[in-house]
Amino acid sequence: MNPNRVDFLVDLAYGVVILLSVALILVVGTGVGVAFGIGALVSYAIHVVWKMARFDPEWMTREVTEKVEETITEEVTEEVTESVEQTVAEEVTESVEQTVAEEVTEEVTEKVEQTVTEEVTENVERTIGEEMDDIIQQLEQVNERVDRRPRTDEIDEMQRELTTNGNDEDDEEAER
Repeated sequence: MNPNRVDFLVDLAYGVVILLSVALILVVGTGVGVAFGIGALVSYAIHVVWKMARFDPEWMTREVTEKVEETITEEVTEEVTESVEQTVAEEVTESVEQTVAEEVTEEVTEKVEQTVTEEVTENVERTIGEEMDDIIQQLEQVNERVDRRPRTDEIDEMQRELTTNGNDEDDEEAER
């Protein structure tokens, strides 16, 4: 199975469920639709957290480093080889030219690979760290909003108090 397709289908399913909650609000009633919608959003948040938990930043760092190394190595090797070959061809014989080109190419390739690996790894790790911090902050904000909402038992208690207070006022008016 292709993970990208599975993620797309799961996200699409969550969209359908949220659309269903809107339909429930219109057809059945606001309470049922809102409850269903909140349940769908909470389960989607859990799904997003799960996706982030299985995210492997080391893999991405390795892949990006390898791709950048390959690209830069090819480009630098081509440019250095051409430059060195032209300079050496003008100054020394063909055999000396080949030896110098090989040595310079090897040294430059090693140094470029080392430098690029270090810089790319640092940049990717910093970028991923910043993005993960942003995502965690957003999830914490969502959790805070969910925590601030009154629970069902609190709403029931408020209704009982209002009903009891309303009956007490009716009794007082009846006594007058």
